[in-house]
Amino acid sequence: MKIIDDLDPVQTRVLGALLEKEQATPDYYPLTVNALIAACNQKSNREPVTELTETEIVETLDGLAADTLVWRSDGARVERWRQSISRRLELDPEERAVLTLLMLRGPQTVGELRTRSSRLHQFESLSEIEQALDRLRTEGRELVVELPRRPGQKENRWAQVLSGPVEEPAPAVGAPTRSRLPGLEERIASLESRVEELAARLERLGAPGDSRD
Repeated sequence: MKIIDDLDPVQTRVLGALLEKEQATPDYYPLTVNALIAACNQKSNREPVTELTETEIVETLDGLAADTLVWRSDGARVERWRQSISRRLELDPEERAVLTLLMLRGPQTVGELRTRSSRLHQFESLSEIEQALDRLRTEGRELVVELPRRPGQKENRWAQVLSGPVEEPAPAVGAPTRSRLPGLEERIASLESRVEELAARLERLGAPGDSRD
Protein backbone atom coordinates (compact mmCIF):
# COMPACT_ATOMS: atom_id res chain seq x y z
CA MET A 1 0.00 0.00 0.00
CA LYS A 2 1.41 3.37 -1.02
CA ILE A 3 1.90 6.02 1.65
CA ILE A 4 0.83 8.81 -0.71
CA ASP A 5 -0.24 8.99 -4.34
CA ASP A 6 2.33 9.93 -6.97
CA LEU A 7 3.09 13.66 -6.99
CA ASP A 8 3.18 15.68 -10.19
CA PRO A 9 6.26 17.85 -10.92
CA VAL A 10 4.70 21.05 -9.55
CA GLN A 11 3.58 19.35 -6.34
CA THR A 12 7.07 17.92 -5.91
CA ARG A 13 8.64 21.36 -6.39
CA VAL A 14 6.24 23.08 -3.97
CA LEU A 15 6.73 20.47 -1.25
CA GLY A 16 10.49 20.41 -1.80
CA ALA A 17 10.69 24.20 -1.51
CA LEU A 18 8.66 24.20 1.72
CA LEU A 19 10.84 21.45 3.16
CA GLU A 20 14.02 23.29 2.19
CA LYS A 21 13.05 26.63 3.68
CA GLU A 22 11.81 25.03 6.89
CA GLN A 23 15.28 23.55 7.38
CA ALA A 24 17.48 26.31 5.91
CA THR A 25 15.68 29.48 7.07
CA PRO A 26 13.34 28.48 9.92
CA ASP A 27 12.98 32.08 11.15
CA TYR A 28 11.15 32.93 7.91
CA TYR A 29 8.99 29.83 7.77
CA PRO A 30 6.08 29.18 7.08
CA LEU A 31 6.11 30.79 3.63
CA THR A 32 3.79 33.28 2.00
CA VAL A 33 2.67 32.55 -1.55
CA ASN A 34 5.09 35.15 -2.90
CA ALA A 35 7.99 33.65 -0.96
CA LEU A 36 7.02 30.18 -2.16
CA ILE A 37 6.94 31.33 -5.80
CA ALA A 38 10.48 32.70 -5.41
CA ALA A 39 11.63 29.50 -3.69
CA CYS A 40 10.19 27.28 -6.42
CA ASN A 41 11.66 29.35 -9.25
CA GLN A 42 15.21 29.83 -7.92
CA LYS A 43 17.81 29.86 -10.68
CA SER A 44 20.34 27.85 -8.66
CA ASN A 45 19.95 24.69 -6.58
CA ARG A 46 17.01 23.66 -8.75
CA GLU A 47 16.93 21.07 -11.52
CA PRO A 48 15.07 21.80 -13.66
CA VAL A 49 14.68 25.56 -13.28
CA THR A 50 10.99 26.50 -13.44
CA GLU A 51 8.85 29.57 -14.09
CA LEU A 52 5.76 28.67 -12.10
CA THR A 53 3.01 31.26 -11.89
CA GLU A 54 1.03 32.35 -8.84
CA THR A 55 -2.04 30.60 -10.24
CA GLU A 56 -0.13 27.31 -10.57
CA ILE A 57 1.26 27.62 -7.04
CA VAL A 58 -2.11 28.46 -5.46
CA GLU A 59 -3.92 25.66 -7.28
CA THR A 60 -1.19 23.21 -6.27
CA LEU A 61 -1.38 24.31 -2.63
CA ASP A 62 -5.15 23.78 -2.65
CA GLY A 63 -4.70 20.26 -4.04
CA LEU A 64 -1.97 19.39 -1.55
CA ALA A 65 -4.08 20.75 1.30
CA ALA A 66 -6.93 18.47 0.25
CA ASP A 67 -4.49 15.56 0.58
CA THR A 68 -3.24 16.91 3.97
CA LEU A 69 0.30 17.35 2.65
CA VAL A 70 0.32 21.11 3.37
CA TRP A 71 -1.72 23.36 5.63
CA ARG A 72 -2.42 27.04 5.99
CA SER A 73 -1.23 28.77 9.16
CA ASP A 74 -3.96 30.42 11.18
CA GLY A 75 -3.85 33.83 12.80
CA ALA A 76 -1.31 35.49 10.52
CA ARG A 77 -2.14 38.75 8.76
CA VAL A 78 -0.68 37.30 5.57
CA GLU A 79 -1.56 33.79 4.38
CA ARG A 80 1.33 31.41 5.06
CA TRP A 81 1.86 27.75 4.29
CA ARG A 82 3.54 24.80 6.02
CA GLN A 83 4.34 21.33 4.76
CA SER A 84 3.11 18.23 6.57
CA ILE A 85 4.64 15.58 4.30
CA SER A 86 7.58 15.02 6.67
CA ARG A 87 5.15 14.03 9.43
CA ARG A 88 3.09 11.95 7.00
CA LEU A 89 6.23 10.03 5.94
CA GLU A 90 7.69 9.99 9.48
CA LEU A 91 11.01 11.46 8.33
CA ASP A 92 13.87 11.97 10.74
CA PRO A 93 16.17 15.02 10.18
CA GLU A 94 18.69 13.08 8.06
CA GLU A 95 16.00 11.51 5.87
CA ARG A 96 14.24 14.84 5.47
CA ALA A 97 17.40 16.60 4.27
CA VAL A 98 18.23 13.88 1.74
CA LEU A 99 14.69 13.63 0.39
CA THR A 100 14.46 17.42 0.09
CA LEU A 101 17.55 17.55 -2.12
CA LEU A 102 16.30 14.72 -4.32
CA MET A 103 12.93 16.46 -4.74
CA LEU A 104 14.52 19.77 -5.73
CA ARG A 105 17.50 18.62 -7.79
CA GLY A 106 16.72 15.21 -9.21
CA PRO A 107 19.00 12.15 -9.10
CA GLN A 108 22.30 12.66 -7.27
CA THR A 109 25.27 10.71 -5.97
CA VAL A 110 25.98 10.32 -2.27
CA GLY A 111 28.89 12.73 -2.66
CA GLU A 112 26.68 15.37 -4.26
CA LEU A 113 24.12 14.97 -1.49
CA ARG A 114 26.86 15.50 1.11
CA THR A 115 28.13 18.65 -0.62
CA ARG A 116 24.68 20.16 -1.05
CA SER A 117 23.21 19.32 2.34
CA SER A 118 25.11 21.74 4.60
CA ARG A 119 22.25 24.25 4.87
CA LEU A 120 19.75 21.52 5.71
CA HIS A 121 21.62 19.12 7.99
CA GLN A 122 25.23 18.63 9.05
CA PHE A 123 26.26 15.15 7.96
CA GLU A 124 29.56 14.06 9.48
CA SER A 125 30.31 11.45 6.84
CA LEU A 126 29.14 9.87 3.61
CA SER A 127 28.09 6.80 5.57
CA GLU A 128 25.44 8.86 7.43
CA ILE A 129 23.87 9.76 4.10
CA GLU A 130 24.05 6.16 2.93
CA GLN A 131 22.31 5.07 6.12
CA ALA A 132 19.56 7.66 5.58
CA LEU A 133 19.09 6.43 2.01
CA ASP A 134 18.86 2.84 3.25
CA ARG A 135 16.14 3.83 5.72
CA LEU A 136 14.26 5.66 2.97
CA ARG A 137 14.10 2.52 0.86
CA THR A 138 13.08 0.03 3.55
CA GLU A 139 10.10 -2.20 2.83
CA GLY A 140 6.86 -0.35 3.33
CA ARG A 141 8.42 3.06 2.66
CA GLU A 142 10.42 2.74 -0.57
CA LEU A 143 10.75 6.51 -1.05
CA VAL A 144 14.04 6.40 -2.98
CA VAL A 145 15.68 4.13 -5.52
CA GLU A 146 19.31 3.51 -6.50
CA LEU A 147 19.78 4.01 -10.23
CA PRO A 148 21.96 1.80 -12.42
CA ARG A 149 25.38 3.31 -13.06
CA ARG A 150 25.73 4.88 -16.48
CA PRO A 151 28.77 4.27 -18.69
CA GLY A 152 31.62 6.51 -17.56
CA GLN A 153 30.09 7.23 -14.14
CA LYS A 154 32.11 6.51 -11.01
CA GLU A 155 29.20 6.52 -8.56
CA ASN A 156 25.63 5.36 -8.56
CA ARG A 157 22.96 8.01 -8.24
CA TRP A 158 19.84 8.03 -6.11
CA ALA A 159 16.39 9.37 -6.94
CA GLN A 160 13.14 9.96 -5.08
CA VAL A 161 10.08 8.05 -6.24
CA LEU A 162 7.37 10.24 -4.70
CA SER A 163 6.81 11.42 -8.27
CA GLY A 164 6.51 7.88 -9.57
CA PRO A 165 9.01 5.61 -11.36
CA VAL A 166 12.18 7.33 -12.55
CA GLU A 167 12.56 7.55 -16.30
CA GLU A 168 15.92 8.95 -17.32
CA PRO A 169 16.54 10.18 -20.87
CA ALA A 170 19.45 8.55 -22.63
CA PRO A 171 22.49 10.88 -22.80
CA ALA A 172 23.22 12.34 -26.22
CA VAL A 173 26.23 10.84 -27.98
CA GLY A 174 29.21 13.11 -27.52
CA ALA A 175 27.33 15.39 -25.11
CA PRO A 176 29.68 17.21 -22.75
CA THR A 177 29.35 16.54 -19.03
CA ARG A 178 28.89 19.43 -16.65
CA SER A 179 31.66 20.33 -14.25
CA ARG A 180 31.12 22.24 -11.05
CA LEU A 181 33.56 24.54 -9.34
CA PRO A 182 34.32 23.30 -5.81
CA GLY A 183 32.45 25.31 -3.21
CA LEU A 184 30.57 27.41 -5.76
CA GLU A 185 27.18 25.85 -5.02
CA GLU A 186 27.56 26.43 -1.30
CA ARG A 187 28.55 30.07 -1.87
CA ILE A 188 25.53 30.63 -4.10
CA ALA A 189 23.26 28.92 -1.58
CA SER A 190 24.63 31.14 1.20
CA LEU A 191 23.99 34.28 -0.84
CA GLU A 192 20.47 33.12 -1.71
CA SER A 193 19.79 32.47 1.94
CA ARG A 194 20.81 36.02 2.83
CA VAL A 195 18.63 37.44 0.06
CA GLU A 196 15.70 35.33 1.28
CA GLU A 197 16.15 36.64 4.82
CA LEU A 198 16.18 40.25 3.63
CA ALA A 199 13.13 39.68 1.42
CA ALA A 200 11.27 38.00 4.27
CA ARG A 201 12.04 40.90 6.61
CA LEU A 202 10.70 43.39 4.09
CA GLU A 203 7.64 41.22 3.49
CA ARG A 204 6.91 41.03 7.21
CA LEU A 205 6.94 44.80 7.44
CA GLY A 206 4.02 44.70 5.01
CA ALA A 207 2.99 47.04 2.26
CA PRO A 208 -0.13 49.21 2.74
CA GLY A 209 -3.06 47.90 0.78
CA ASP A 210 -1.48 44.51 0.01
CA SER A 211 -4.16 41.91 0.63
CA ARG A 212 -2.01 38.80 0.08
CA ASP A 213 1.72 39.49 0.40
